[in-house]
Amino acid sequence: MHSKGMTAATADRRAEAAELVREHQAGVWRYLRFLGCEPNEADDLVQETFLAVLREGFEVRSPKQTAAYLRTVARNRLLTARRKQRSRPATVGIEAADIEAAEAVWAQVADEDGLDDYLVALDECLKVAVSPRVRRALELQYRDRAGRSEIAAELDLAVEGVKTLLRRARSALRDCVQRRLER
Repeated sequence: MHSKGMTAATADRRAEAAELVREHQAGVWRYLRFLGCEPNEADDLVQETFLAVLREGFEVRSPKQTAAYLRTVARNRLLTARRKQRSRPATVGIEAADIEAAEAVWAQVADEDGLDDYLVALDECLKVAVSPRVRRALELQYRDRAGRSEIAAELDLAVEGVKTLLRRARSALRDCVQRRLER
């Protein structure tokens, strides 16, 4: 009987951990990308962030407080990684002051209403501001996490063409989203 109680408590903790990750993983990943991480680096740092938080016995609070705490842990993991990179030659890292400035911007944009408005505007802009081919390239990169060479192969483009296509698409989407948010 005692072991069943332990199993139930363990199952509850695992379920809570899975829910925490499910609710906040994408937000932490987007935040790290916002800070300048490459997708694979953001993946690793998100994993490290949740492992650290779950090892500490984190107590979930409001969604906003939880998101802020997870961003802090992720930011600290990024700073630690950048410090390690600086010790290696030919590696350029992001400065702590830059990360603090980015956090201020992110916190302003990522409040519950602001992020929702931004995501709605982005969804609308994806429908009207870019062609189906460009939308496919964006899906491949951001949803499927495909590399430029994979995107180039699927869309029958040169790798540099993919880079240009994505840069122009991001610019068009940024302008469209800003216009919609200003309404």
